[in-house]
Amino acid sequence: MERKVQQKVRGVRTKDGAGVSLVRVLGHGTVQEYDPILMLDSFDSINPEEYTAGFPMHPHRGIETISYVYRGQMTHRDSLGNSDTIADGEVQWMTAGSGILHEERLPASERLLGVQLWLNLPAEDKMVPPAYHSVKNAEIEEIALENGKLRLLAGEFEGKKGYASKYLPLDYYDIHLNAGASVTINMEDARSVMVFTLLGDATVGGELIQEKTAVKLTAGSHVEIKAGAENAQVLFISSVRLDEPVVWGGPIVMNTKAELQKAFDDLDRGTFLQKEIAY
Repeated sequence: MERKVQQKVRGVRTKDGAGVSLVRVLGHGTVQEYDPILMLDSFDSINPEEYTAGFPMHPHRGIETISYVYRGQMTHRDSLGNSDTIADGEVQWMTAGSGILHEERLPASERLLGVQLWLNLPAEDKMVPPAYHSVKNAEIEEIALENGKLRLLAGEFEGKKGYASKYLPLDYYDIHLNAGASVTINMEDARSVMVFTLLGDATVGGELIQEKTAVKLTAGSHVEIKAGAENAQVLFISSVRLDEPVVWGGPIVMNTKAELQKAFDDLDRGTFLQKEIAY
C-alpha cells in the first residue's frame, strides 16, 4: 500500500542561539505526530550575517542531535574534548545521553544549507554516556537514481548500508531529483516516516508539497516522490515510534517532570556532567 500525507507542517522563520536566522519546522507542537523526531530546524542563507553568531556553549540531555550540512560548514566543540568541522555534505551525530555541553559555530560561506534534527532517546537510554561522531563524505555512499541521486546519510537503502544509529534505527536519505523526475522508496509498514522538502516543491504520495515543509506519512510499504517543474532536494527520515511520555524543557528532553527538574537541578549544582569538563 502506498503511503500518503497524514500531516504537513511548513517551517517559519525565527532566530535561535546567538541570533542565528533559521526555519523552524518541527517542535513542541508536533511531538506526538512525528515521534521520535522532536525538532527539525532548517538553515538556508547566502548572508553570513544571519548565522555566523552561531550557538554558544549550551547543555543537552536525553536526546541525539543530528546535523546535516549540505552546503557550508559547522564546527562542533564539546565537554568531552571533541572539536570537529563538517562541510559540504557531511553529518554531525551527537548523543547527549546523560549530559553534554556543546557549541556550534557556523563560519561564513557562499551558502549555508542544511538541517538539524533532534532524535528522542528511549527511556532506557536517556542516561547513556554522551558521545560524538561525524560522518564524513568518504563514508556517505551516493547511489544513482534515474534522473537523480540518493545520498545514504545513515541506515540502509536497498541492501546498501550507511552509518548505523546505536539506539534507534534510523534511515536518513538525501534525495536529489531532476525536474519532473520521480522515485519510489520502499520501507517497512510499521516504520514512522517523514519527508522534508529542503529545496524545491515536490509531490509526495500524490500531494504537492511546498519547499521547507515536513510531512508525516501514513502507514504503508512505499511512497512516490516526484520533483516539480524545478529540481528538488528531499530528505527522507524513517525510524520507529517510541510512544513514551515526553517532558521537554529548553535543551533537555526527559520522560517525567521529576527527571526534567533533576536535570536543571544538576545544572545549578554543577553536577550535570558525568565527567569533568575537558574543553
